[in-house]
Amino acid sequence: MENINISELVERLGSDEDAVRKMAVFKLQSNIGDPSFADVFISEGGLAKLKYLALTATGNTLAYSLTSFARLLEVDKGWECVEQDLVTRIVELIVTHPLVNILRGAMSILVSIVSHPHTSSHRASQPGIFGFQALKPAIAVYPHFLEMLVSRLSSADHALCANALQLINSLMRDSIVNEGEAEWPKFIKRLQDLGVIKAVYNLMQGTALQDLAHPLLEFQSSTKVLLRKWKDVSVELEKPEHRRALKGIHLASKTEKEKEKDAEKGDDTQKSRRHNPEKWRRLGFETESPQWEFEEMGFLGMMDLTDYVRKHQDEFQKILLEQSTKAQEQRCPIARASLAVTSVLYEHFEVEKSDLDDVKSYLVLESRSNYDKLFKPLLLHWPKLHVAGLHAFFRLWKATGAEQEDFSKIVELVRILIESVVGGATRTKDVNDVEEEMAEFEYQRLRELQMELLELTYEDAWGQHLLQVRDELHHEALQFVKEQRIRCLLQGAWFPTEYTHNKGENGANNGKSSTIYRYVQLSHNRRYLHYADFESMGKLAPDLETLTDKIDLNIVSSVVSNVSASSDTSSGSTIKTLPHPSSTTKITIHGYVTNHSSTSASNDTSAHNNQQHQRTDSNGKSATQKEAVLLTLHPQSHSIASEWLDGLLMLLNQQPITAETNKLINLVSNYGLKIRLLNVRFDDAAFVGESPEIPSREGLDEDYYYDVFGG
Repeated sequence: MENINISELVERLGSDEDAVRKMAVFKLQSNIGDPSFADVFISEGGLAKLKYLALTATGNTLAYSLTSFARLLEVDKGWECVEQDLVTRIVELIVTHPLVNILRGAMSILVSIVSHPHTSSHRASQPGIFGFQALKPAIAVYPHFLEMLVSRLSSADHALCANALQLINSLMRDSIVNEGEAEWPKFIKRLQDLGVIKAVYNLMQGTALQDLAHPLLEFQSSTKVLLRKWKDVSVELEKPEHRRALKGIHLASKTEKEKEKDAEKGDDTQKSRRHNPEKWRRLGFETESPQWEFEEMGFLGMMDLTDYVRKHQDEFQKILLEQSTKAQEQRCPIARASLAVTSVLYEHFEVEKSDLDDVKSYLVLESRSNYDKLFKPLLLHWPKLHVAGLHAFFRLWKATGAEQEDFSKIVELVRILIESVVGGATRTKDVNDVEEEMAEFEYQRLRELQMELLELTYEDAWGQHLLQVRDELHHEALQFVKEQRIRCLLQGAWFPTEYTHNKGENGANNGKSSTIYRYVQLSHNRRYLHYADFESMGKLAPDLETLTDKIDLNIVSSVVSNVSASSDTSSGSTIKTLPHPSSTTKITIHGYVTNHSSTSASNDTSAHNNQQHQRTDSNGKSATQKEAVLLTLHPQSHSIASEWLDGLLMLLNQQPITAETNKLINLVSNYGLKIRLLNVRFDDAAFVGESPEIPSREGLDEDYYYDVFGG
């Protein structure tokens, strides 16, 4: 604090010269935030002069006066001068004055007045001077106050935006806490009609979060308070607005022709309604007493259903007409679905979480990167998300052919959809893009996510035990597929090969070609690969004894191929028929051959390699060997190529490389895991949420099976 003569300062506040008053109040605004300074200032009679300046001054003198008064109230001093004339003056300035520095101070004063502690003795003695009540007489004089206040949220001055939003937050909170049950909803609706949701949504998605973080988090928390408040309001037919809402839902279900018929019946209309046994059940309620079905979600559930019916009346009628042609158990329960989506959103956004938790979280933020986790702009578009979730429910119900007993399963899919799309959305993702993504989300992908979540649940419950089981099953699957691939080799296969005869009888190059068919089979002891060439493929496979050539697998050095190791994404399968017989797909078997030994590999036109190797035999003598092509195979399909390439590799104790074999290993491993889990009850471990109902075995005999492929 500067060494200021407070008595002299107070005296200058009452000077006749504006320049003197302006300098005095300029110094005051820098020091009045000190409680000890404020006490001396008030004791010297400065409070009355400061209020006078706030009521009468203009320009910078007024701006400094308002800032000084706001800082005085922030240290809980000067409340004795807060009267209706001051409140009216501040409201007038906010509505009529264009200068930003004046508007900031004016809004700060109103924030303090509206937010003044409810337990304050001043407030108890003067109930009309604080809170929302203090502003009502002034707002009656300046009815555009709220409209101007909301418009300030789009100001380029971030401090002004923050002050305006702080004032809106204070008004909302005071209205919810102190206004009557019939009054606060009207005020909230008034703010929403003025565009406060859109304005705050834009600020949350903007780049000025650092300057606006605290008021934005307060607004987000206030939104949760509102949702909790609406949920806690019980639906009672004795309340006119609740009765009107239910009546509106019922009337919206009627087509124009039905309304015309009701009009023609006149007094008989009430009688026909009384005798309609499915008046409410046909709309998707479980009983004919719909008010009890709102018990869980309260008036919030009714608001969401009413909002959908009002904005999508034609769609609502169309769905009802379609459902009326189906059997009762196949009809999609619209009302129950709407309430379920409301419940899912309520849990997703953790609405029950304390409204102060978000603000406390902000206090420990260390970087802007955490803003995306803390701010939830999509929460502000609750009605749009509800409608998008409800549309997803209808789509999933139709796609799965669901019945009434499957209701909870569809709700769970919608929950996963919202967690994935809404929960995975970034802070800057537009709500329209979220709606579009929810509408286009594929059912199959949703089921995959559900299975992943189920596996995570098991992993959380069993941890390392499940990981060990996975490893064991993968090893077992690998051995199983290895045996299957080797058995393909034991069974044998035909491989057509095209040869070109370059010279004719007179030595001329005639370029003629012919096809021979090579039959290859693994010996029963799995040590030799037998083969022979034939002019044509016989109907029966030749006997092993007739295959004149063979390769000792001990001398094989490598097996190479141009078969792709990745899956064919264009066709969705790795199995394709190749051109016959001139396929370019081939498998080449290399091996070491000593110089003095003979091998049938010399029959192969491509069996040459000039690399020389020194190898030591059992007697310690060195023998020169060269690596040569022992055999070349031309598979007719990717399936055969996968079987023989990976079969040969696995026979040599090497890992398989083709996508088809690895896919088969994973398939066997995953099905093995599912089959093992069939023996585990859901109550064997602690699961999050309610455990699925275990079906009864009553009436079952031995004629049943597990559909592990159905998912």
